[in-house]
Amino acid sequence: MKIPKRLQPLVDDGMIDEVLVQLMSGKEAQVYVVRCGEEVRCAKVFKEAKQRSFKQAVQYQEGRKERNSRRSRAMAKKTRYGQKEQEQAWLNAEVDALYRLAAADVRVPEPHGFVDGVLLMEMISDAEGNVAPRLDEVTLTEEQALRYHAKVIQDVVRMLCAGLIHGDLSEFNVLVDAEGPVIIDLPQAVDAAGNNSAAAMLERDVDNMRAYFGRFAPELLTTHYGKEMWALYEAGKLHPDSKLTGHFELDSHIANVDELLEVIDDAIEEEADRQARMRGDDGED
Repeated sequence: MKIPKRLQPLVDDGMIDEVLVQLMSGKEAQVYVVRCGEEVRCAKVFKEAKQRSFKQAVQYQEGRKERNSRRSRAMAKKTRYGQKEQEQAWLNAEVDALYRLAAADVRVPEPHGFVDGVLLMEMISDAEGNVAPRLDEVTLTEEQALRYHAKVIQDVVRMLCAGLIHGDLSEFNVLVDAEGPVIIDLPQAVDAAGNNSAAAMLERDVDNMRAYFGRFAPELLTTHYGKEMWALYEAGKLHPDSKLTGHFELDSHIANVDELLEVIDDAIEEEADRQARMRGDDGED
């Protein structure tokens, strides 16, 4: 097939020997099957920001650390340079997440490099050597659903122990190869410790998996793995091989509104006293 413009530099540099076929075109990228020497891999070509429908929501980026202070200031001020650097940081996030999660023994595609907005990575294949289907494209037995769900939950635990939450996990972001589920698409990966929405995103990811696998194994529909693993994570008791039960005692306590208002009033009064003391101190100088 004709070599796409964005892939031509990688062909010229010898990183790609042949572009075989376009695999998919999604909201954020186009994916091609390519030959690199004797290996068949995938090349994920990220679309430019103005062409992507997936927004770089602040909610996802909160907590991501930027080591370069000049770059960090520019990104915060949203200068032209800052926007360019923010775009690059967004693209680098998936590469960083893949390396980090592969090291944590999470089943993700193995990355093979990232050049000019193109991510080269392992092609996930089915038992016949063809491109593996997405989870939403397969029909499962109850036994398969329970086994695959257990594997995904184990990987979400390992991901969390590595400090990351997928943030957009669903049956559309999981492939099924000969050995089971493989998690893909991680540019929006969330920093578990630094993001105020981390718990909610984790629970959403896990609930999406519960709803999907629950179609084939209804017993999963009453589980609460997301809440259980987050409670263990917050308590510092979650480990990569933690055995979860899926059971969680939901808080049935009804908030006492009057008590809450009293606490708020006390806080306001304390702050007013503090401000008054500060004004008094200023007046004495």
